[in-house]
Amino acid sequence: MQTPISLSRANRRSTWIAASLLLPSIVSLAEAQTPEQAGRDIAVEADRRARGYHDFTARLTMVLRNRDGKEKTREMRVMGLETADGDRTLVVFDLPRDLQGTALLTVSRVGESDDQWLYLPALKRVKRIASNNQSGSFMGSEFSYEDIGSQELEKFKYRYLGEELVDGQESFVVERVPLDSRSGYSRQVVWLDKKEYRVRRIDYYDHGTERLKTLMMKGYGLHADKYWRPSEMVMTNHRTGKATTLRWSQYEFGAGLEEQDFTRTSLERVRS
Repeated sequence: MQTPISLSRANRRSTWIAASLLLPSIVSLAEAQTPEQAGRDIAVEADRRARGYHDFTARLTMVLRNRDGKEKTREMRVMGLETADGDRTLVVFDLPRDLQGTALLTVSRVGESDDQWLYLPALKRVKRIASNNQSGSFMGSEFSYEDIGSQELEKFKYRYLGEELVDGQESFVVERVPLDSRSGYSRQVVWLDKKEYRVRRIDYYDHGTERLKTLMMKGYGLHADKYWRPSEMVMTNHRTGKATTLRWSQYEFGAGLEEQDFTRTSLERVRS
């Protein structure tokens, strides 16, 4: 706390292998490649390195800060699962008490819009988040429902923009443009460090030319000797002056979760 052609997970793996053979010299090849191919190659390698975990659980603290600096804190549990046709995520609020049991289920579809359902304890019902509403704020935060969903490769087209330093890290700069016309963004600019292909920063642009939000990812740690994950994500809204910080902890990979843990029925179990 995720590409013009829809590919199966098996085909994606073969694409990752081919791309990884090119990436050690991607900077020198950037001029020979098209910017679009170079950008996609970087995105493919970043995706390859982040995957293969099957499932995970984690704790999440959300801190909402308004333009005056006043803060509200929320505590959540997060569960995630990789599947052949897209990732699944379940977020459950534990605190404060008035939000306890609120849960968001996201089922990502390769090359399609996410399916999302929100359980609201006060109403005792499950609400479907329509695709054209996924640009809305997630529970009053600066993260949208679209941001919470899995950033599947096939949701974007890519373009390599160059290199810059971010937090002292030499980083690739890649533009990605959502293929879904209902996206809340016209484009996103992503900085990924050259050492481990970890996302360091994302700038989100509205459907004009204005930079709407910036996400900074910090405090990366290596989990299960393989998976780099940030301990802190800060989303700043440049239009409102508000910000939301997500602090991740207690990651566990290979927790034994399966697809039946990520269905509408699972929302029924959360509230019991």
